Amino acid sequence: MTFHPENVEVFKGLFEGVKDKITNFDGCQKVMLLKDTLNPSIFFTYSIWESTAKLNAYRKSAFFDETWHKTKALFSDKPEAWSLEEP
Repeated sequence: MTFHPENVEVFKGLFEGVKDKITNFDGCQKVMLLKDTLNPSIFFTYSIWESTAKLNAYRKSAFFDETWHKTKALFSDKPEAWSLEEP
């Protein structure tokens, strides 16, 4: 996620306020916030879920909708997302 520079601290505060709720969401095993080493306006959230079904349930939740609405208002570029698994 790429943020307007003036929104970086706002986003970090938003994430701090919701990370425990994300971690406590059914099926979430871990969530982390990572920052790009070259561009201080680029962040990644990295989460581990028990299953794709649990992740999709989170993505369909009112909590996700509310948090995403607040987060996307801070972007300076289109976000990208990937779902990964071990080979």
